[in-house]
Amino acid sequence: MLQIGKWLLVAAAVGLVIWLSRSVFDIDANDLRSWILSFGPWSPVIYILIYTVRPLIFFPASVLSIAGGLAFGAWLGTLYTIIGATLGALLSFYVAKTLGKSLVRKKWTGNAAKIQSQMEQNGFLYVLLFRLIPVINFDLISYTAALAKVRFSSFALATLIGIIPGTFAYNFLGSSFVSGNPQIIVLAVVIFVILTVVPIVIRNRWMKKQPLDN
Repeated sequence: MLQIGKWLLVAAAVGLVIWLSRSVFDIDANDLRSWILSFGPWSPVIYILIYTVRPLIFFPASVLSIAGGLAFGAWLGTLYTIIGATLGALLSFYVAKTLGKSLVRKKWTGNAAKIQSQMEQNGFLYVLLFRLIPVINFDLISYTAALAKVRFSSFALATLIGIIPGTFAYNFLGSSFVSGNPQIIVLAVVIFVILTVVPIVIRNRWMKKQPLDN
């Protein structure tokens, strides 16, 4: 009974945070860009800090990435986002590992056990393939990897490498709107679509070759 109460409390807390992120923190990317740049020379530091703690308030990573592109341009925006997103992912991983100890220690059964075993053994590849797809919920990957016992070093390296294409796609898309050049905007959209679709195709083909049985 006490265990059920604990999970109900956690569910209520998550629900409250999601409600806050969608109502109180419902911010337009352009408004966010202006606010970040208002810190002057400290803007990159503030942006990275916001990205680091972003998972704790469930703020949309896509909006923040586009704001980074609007504020700093495609290249610097990508660099700052990679730093902040990686730190945020590591924070999410640690939080999930700490709060979900009872789930991590509990023996999984059925297909869940097979998937958990595969992720534990091939954690780097699984995390990398999911990170390469920018439309998949960023934080969900972190939490799932932590509960599936993926090694911290594998998770960190796969996250750092895997988020580079999608991060550039979002930041380039954001920076293209600043230029106002229709050709650059179209190019940014095409790059975004390519960097989204290609990893999905690769991941689907790889997943079909992976048997659930060990």
